[in-house]
Amino acid sequence: MGRLFGTDGARGIANKEITCELAMKIGRAAAMVLIDDEHKRPKVLIGADTRISSDMLKASISAGLCSVGADVLVLGVVPTPAVAYLVKEYGYDAGIMLSASHNPCEYNGIKIFKSDGYKLADEIEEKIESIILDETAIPPIKIGCDVGRIKRSNTAIEDYINHILSTSEYRYNDLNIALDCANGSASATAQKLFESLGAKCHIISAQPDGLNINEKCGSTYVESLQEFVKENKCDVGFAFDGDADRLIAVDENGEVVDGDKIIAICAKDMKETGKLKDDTAVVTVMSNMGFFKFAQENGIECKKTKVGDRYVLEEMQKQGYTIGGEQSGHVIFLEHSTTGDGQLTAVQLLRAMKRTDKKLSELASCMDVFPQVLINVKVSKFGKVRFEDDEDIKIAIKKAEQELGEDGRVLVRVSGTEPLVRVMLEGKDLKQIDTLGREIAQVVKERLI
Repeated sequence: MGRLFGTDGARGIANKEITCELAMKIGRAAAMVLIDDEHKRPKVLIGADTRISSDMLKASISAGLCSVGADVLVLGVVPTPAVAYLVKEYGYDAGIMLSASHNPCEYNGIKIFKSDGYKLADEIEEKIESIILDETAIPPIKIGCDVGRIKRSNTAIEDYINHILSTSEYRYNDLNIALDCANGSASATAQKLFESLGAKCHIISAQPDGLNINEKCGSTYVESLQEFVKENKCDVGFAFDGDADRLIAVDENGEVVDGDKIIAICAKDMKETGKLKDDTAVVTVMSNMGFFKFAQENGIECKKTKVGDRYVLEEMQKQGYTIGGEQSGHVIFLEHSTTGDGQLTAVQLLRAMKRTDKKLSELASCMDVFPQVLINVKVSKFGKVRFEDDEDIKIAIKKAEQELGEDGRVLVRVSGTEPLVRVMLEGKDLKQIDTLGREIAQVVKERLI
């Protein structure tokens, strides 16, 4: 992780850590680094989610871009993957998304995409950081007619929806679908998208007021969707996060189908239709042990990466693998997108249901989930730095690993986007892993608070 950028852009509490001044500086530095030809008038598009601070930061970063001669196209409220798609589709030099994804409204973040729709590589982010923090270069401030202009797009949502629609050859007139929009970006797109596919849609958590994004709704809080699906006898439910780049599904019985199961279902379907490149799926070290058992039983090879969809994507790009993702619901279909896309993932899941003529519960039965415990321990900024070298934590982890043996595993890591250490254990005995997980979490808390 860098000094400003984590695993998914710069993120923090808006107006405290992600300030207007910082947003303006990022705009200037990003334009300087991403535009090679100094005589060219760069074009940058900007999207945002629904949180209250997005307008403030959008104004700041737009001002920074215009001050160095970049023209800005404001997309309005759109999903993160819409920015990734449209920056290439519209022929722009860079795209910026203002969002803190699944975090509550007081947070916000800045994600930057290159002209090809991919997130910035570490070395490019480091160049931007060095300009801002070390003043290794001075952004060229423009005056007079060289100052950039700001325009607003009237077609962004329609163009993005049409792109997603193009990935499915089926209609879903016989399906009853519940959509939890997390009071976020999907509120602007989901209903029109899925109704265009013929489905009967029930929309919940789609009344954003700037404050209620991800508040007891969306992919990190699916309890409401589970109840809604059962009460309204829906065939399937889809829960997105604040910027709609991840998906957690709910089957017709109200059971959760997480990212691991979604990848398993879609990878199996893609293998059966000859679309799974090298019969390989890319996942992270956090994927459930049950996924690896599923893959072995179905002749699918697994490539494992560090946690973070950027690392999944990097591995996919190396060999052109067609599917990859995370348990949290970030799923990448490289044929259609350069980043995780919750609504695209939902459509691909519907395709698998339609092609096989099976309910989601039937498809999800392809993978058994091992009991898993995940404990998030809040730590200090300095605690995150000390984590790797703390001997007491290492001893606690080793003790748990020895007790579990081959019947489980322990994974303790620092969050790339939040002040947390995540303690994850898997095994056959839920009571055992819960006890061991709490013991490790207590040591982490004592050592890194």
